[in-house]
Amino acid sequence: AGAAAEARFISSAKGKGLFATRSICKGETVFVEKPVVSCQFLWNALYNYRACDHCLRALETAEENAQRLLGKSSLVLPHPEQCSIRKDLHQQCPRCQVTYCSAECRQAALEQYHQVLCLGPSRDDPTHPLNKLQEAWRNMHYPPETSSIMLMARMVATVKQAKNKDWWIKAFSQFCSKTANEEEEVAHKLLGDKFKGQLELLRLLFTEALYDEHLSRWFTPEGFRSLFALVGTNGQGIGTSSLSQWVHACDALDLPMLQREELDAFIDQLYKDIEKESGEFLNCEGSGLYVLQSSCNHSCIPNAETSFPDNNFLLHLTALEDIEAGEEICISYLDCCQRERSRHSRNKILRENYLFTCSCPKCLAQADDPDVTSDEEEEAEGETDDAELEDEMTDV
Repeated sequence: AGAAAEARFISSAKGKGLFATRSICKGETVFVEKPVVSCQFLWNALYNYRACDHCLRALETAEENAQRLLGKSSLVLPHPEQCSIRKDLHQQCPRCQVTYCSAECRQAALEQYHQVLCLGPSRDDPTHPLNKLQEAWRNMHYPPETSSIMLMARMVATVKQAKNKDWWIKAFSQFCSKTANEEEEVAHKLLGDKFKGQLELLRLLFTEALYDEHLSRWFTPEGFRSLFALVGTNGQGIGTSSLSQWVHACDALDLPMLQREELDAFIDQLYKDIEKESGEFLNCEGSGLYVLQSSCNHSCIPNAETSFPDNNFLLHLTALEDIEAGEEICISYLDCCQRERSRHSRNKILRENYLFTCSCPKCLAQADDPDVTSDEEEEAEGETDDAELEDEMTDV
């Protein structure tokens, strides 16, 4: 069928955009994309959200996943055969014991970046430069996490290991870069008020752990800041969950009506109980850099959305509407709740996190609306949150 979409340059203000090369039907998968580099978040890993160190596939069975999130080891899930986790395939790095979902992932990690980053017997040594870097990052960036210093470390390690270093440097440089002023805003957003001193501390630890003369620019104050901003504005969140895989599989079962109602009621109750115990943190979470996805611009009325239905880092872009050949494909950088807020609130979030003001049709139509602040809105919309939360939870 050939590619259904391609990235094209729009303007220096807007950068690239993704356009349909043929007509695409609502519900169609526009593309499935693997990241150039990805990484689990550090707090997420620390709290035993066990994921493949390469592709982020959840490693717990659906039942183990539910037991941990509930804090209840006696829970038994019905239909265990609907769980897709294959523990017999899991492998560890023989030197540092990080776990992979398969021999293929272990090999892929080793070939791309893991030789440089493997801690070997120093895995639990707090004085190892990589451990010092991770500890410093965790102390600066508490949950909910949006990025990881280890994504940058994997970028450096990838170039270090590569025979063709220029190819990789070029691959990373196609992610949109910002002006020095904007980069500072992104660093600020990720690191908060103490950011100047923190960024410098991170740079020194990063240099101690990873310095390479082929990449000397990335270790200068300017280069490190732009690497930081690149990951901050282009990183796509990845969420995986063996429990949600199991739920989707159960939804597809052909059951007699009574059994179907029982199972649905069980699942609804399970999610309510988990939310009480673990809040919003249901998934193994990380982030990755995706070439095609990163060229997708934002709209508050998107015609496509990203998801991770394979329980790993493979990103699926799916059409939410029919899309004509030549039409721009847009996703939303905001979640469902944020999209329902006023234009003023939406643009405040977009400005702070992605450094642009939205001019999608919805924003243009609301251009004359009064600037309501979120507090006034929240009072008005307090009613709807539960229903929206349930949608969010099954959206993995």
